[in-house]
Amino acid sequence: MPANVHVKVLKQSLQFFGRTCSVFQETDSRYAPTPGQFSAAQHVAHVAQTVDWFIEGAFRPAGFDLDFAAHHAAVRRVESLAEAFAWLARSVDAAAAELESRSEADLAAPIAAGPVMGGEPRAAVVGAIADHMAHHRGALSVYARLLGYAPPIPYGDA
Repeated sequence: MPANVHVKVLKQSLQFFGRTCSVFQETDSRYAPTPGQFSAAQHVAHVAQTVDWFIEGAFRPAGFDLDFAAHHAAVRRVESLAEAFAWLARSVDAAAAELESRSEADLAAPIAAGPVMGGEPRAAVVGAIADHMAHHRGALSVYARLLGYAPPIPYGDA
């Protein structure tokens, strides 16, 4: 499958995510339903970080970086929705550029052996990214409702 098809999925997932999250204000950045949960900004930062993680892991000879404590610590430092959304936009743009730079054969090559998607085609991370974004889009829609917002349908104007 050509890279542009994968890029379209990434960009569309970002669009859906953005629509759901369009109700948040910067003042909601630190909101979390209970202590210890990711804040709204940290959810978005986690999604951004995971886009980077999937793309890096798909193409890295050693596979995925499994230092989850370090990943978690980086996300916990994010306190601003604006900062988190900027990171997410950069991550999706970088992922799109990486995919577009690869041949179909390279995208079909297997991910390095390991516990995360080992042996799967590299392009399979696009579906994983979309699924992960949808998961956190759902979580953030719950946050939004707890704050009294009504998030719009993510798939378009209705």
